[in-house]
Amino acid sequence: MAEKRPVCRVWVSGLDGGRDLILTTQRHVEAPNWAPDGHLIVNAEGRLWELPVDGGGPLTPIPVTGLPPVNNDHVLAPDGTVIHASAGDGHLYSLPRHGGAATRITATPGRRHYLHGVSPDGTTLAYIAVDDDAADRDAAGHSTAAHVRLVGVDGADDRGLTEDRAATGTTGPDDGAEFTPDGAWVVFSTETWAVTPGHAQLARIRADGTGLERLTHGDRVHWFPHLNPTGTHAVYLSYPPGTTGHPANLPVELVVVELPDWDTTIARIAFRGGQGTINVPSWSPDGTHFAWVEYPT
Repeated sequence: MAEKRPVCRVWVSGLDGGRDLILTTQRHVEAPNWAPDGHLIVNAEGRLWELPVDGGGPLTPIPVTGLPPVNNDHVLAPDGTVIHASAGDGHLYSLPRHGGAATRITATPGRRHYLHGVSPDGTTLAYIAVDDDAADRDAAGHSTAAHVRLVGVDGADDRGLTEDRAATGTTGPDDGAEFTPDGAWVVFSTETWAVTPGHAQLARIRADGTGLERLTHGDRVHWFPHLNPTGTHAVYLSYPPGTTGHPANLPVELVVVELPDWDTTIARIAFRGGQGTINVPSWSPDGTHFAWVEYPT
């Protein structure tokens, strides 16, 4: 008998932590974006797909040419007309929201680009850079030199925010960088204050690379901060104490906070998930709901 594939559940939650089931599927879908046209954009099997937020339709592949297999790092332009995505070749690409020819953005050889955010004016992408030849590696061989960079959607003005550790006060590695709704800050996960490797907390740094601030505290491990479009609330993924990195298949929580207080929780959603659950921005355009993925089996 063939082994049954894991089940994924796509949910939408409000600020109170309530949940509405949108989709149950045996495809391994990840990382929803919420498009202005009322659809979620997810990745599965190396492709980008869409499904209606109201649950009234199936997963539908977005037809694309010139795009290598994608991972779960993809974002929508603020006006919803363009999808920016990270591909398996390590580069960033742009493509029309409803499909078409993809255009490669980045060109730096020997660097892998992991996309997480786009500026409110749609001109700049926030990504995590990992150099293939980085000397710093953990026990699994992954680079510990991951840092936050910005690049124009046209590939120009590629610059580091946390590469200069002495100047910024970060020690990294960093991940999950995205802009605040006013474009003034970039929020991200970092191990700068970790007592043991892998113990990430949330931080922010100004878009000019100054003013590093710690946002969360405590024993739990926090990843992927997402501010809603109105800047009033945020949601992030919280792992049990002692977790290293952001693995899959663990008992995790989504934590909702009312800004500017990142340490006082207004809602918690407990489930099984982790990697793929909410790697990218998934708030509704009005800032009242967010989408996420559960992996119960």
